[in-house]
Amino acid sequence: MSLAGRLEDLALADIFQILSIGKKTGTFLVKGSKGTALVVFKNGLVVRAVTDDIEGTLAEFMLSAGLLREPVLRLALEVKKSLPTQSISSVLLDLGAVSRDVLEQATRKRIEQVIYRLLLWEDGDFQFEPDDLDIEGKTCLEDPGWELSKGLSPEYLLMEGARVHDESDQASFLQVQAFTVAGPESTEEPDAGTGWDDDWGESPAIERKDISALKALTQELRFPNSTSEITLLILRFASDIFQRGVLFMAGKNQIVGLGQFGIEVEDADEKIRSIVFSLEMSPFLKKIIIEQMAYKGPLEKDDVTQYFIEELGGIWPPMAAFFPVVAEGKVVAVLYCDNAVSKDPLGETEGLEIFISHAGLALEKSLLQRRLNEMEKTGDKSKGV
Repeated sequence: MSLAGRLEDLALADIFQILSIGKKTGTFLVKGSKGTALVVFKNGLVVRAVTDDIEGTLAEFMLSAGLLREPVLRLALEVKKSLPTQSISSVLLDLGAVSRDVLEQATRKRIEQVIYRLLLWEDGDFQFEPDDLDIEGKTCLEDPGWELSKGLSPEYLLMEGARVHDESDQASFLQVQAFTVAGPESTEEPDAGTGWDDDWGESPAIERKDISALKALTQELRFPNSTSEITLLILRFASDIFQRGVLFMAGKNQIVGLGQFGIEVEDADEKIRSIVFSLEMSPFLKKIIIEQMAYKGPLEKDDVTQYFIEELGGIWPPMAAFFPVVAEGKVVAVLYCDNAVSKDPLGETEGLEIFISHAGLALEKSLLQRRLNEMEKTGDKSKGV
């Protein structure tokens, strides 16, 4: 399945979701006003990513990180001149200048940087070529980097990229606020004895995580590009509050794994998407679906929940939380979360519950729009258009 279009019409998050869920293998190339980028997928996972929107090659990145010495890099560059088809990373490995583990570690960080930068692109023509892993001649990029032996989950990259951007935006906002209050020429540090405490009687309260996330993400939920973007926003929100979580699609008699965060098992995304539960086999889960209410408390043991926890790595949580997503009067998805690894108590979740309620309304709007579009197409056909 070839895929081509423009980022203005199909968001990067949607493209990555399609390639991830379809477990696609191939090369994704995008050219826009900010530059060129190449992302290589294997079985739905990202194994390579490079762009000229970030200065320097992978080798220069390792040099700046102290993983490589400059004289060794110069030597490798000289050797590469006689080996034009070989990447500088391969030359460094052959010379024994870096280990395979170092290359893998540096490449993971580099891929994250590339995807985070791509999320900022607002325009560009893209093309995905399936089952084509030959990157020679596809771009004018200086160096193709290194291919990971075990790829990174696109969902993880998208969620982390969105989180980094949110934190960056918040830091920029705080800097502007500080500039406005202190003035452009002020260099004084706040006085501990004459600052907010004296003016207001007490220091400003630290805002709860769920409320901060609610403020940051509700705006994005107002105009989602697709249902997949809505599900990603739900997982992003929950990942700020809980250590791990799983989002399920809910049917009349069963729920099916859709996405996850924080699950530390091999091929976590693939494993989650293979999970299917019968609600008839778990009165505990069926009750949550029927009542359409959030649940926070002990996870009741039955055949379904025991199997589920085994699939997550076998660590039974002291407390768990379930959040049904309701659209058109029925539960269409269920979010499961816990802090099983650290055993920390569950935090406040009112902000998350409000957000999930808004997510349900956004899903209703998306489904309604889809039906309207289908009705218009049917009407055009009946008119012979």
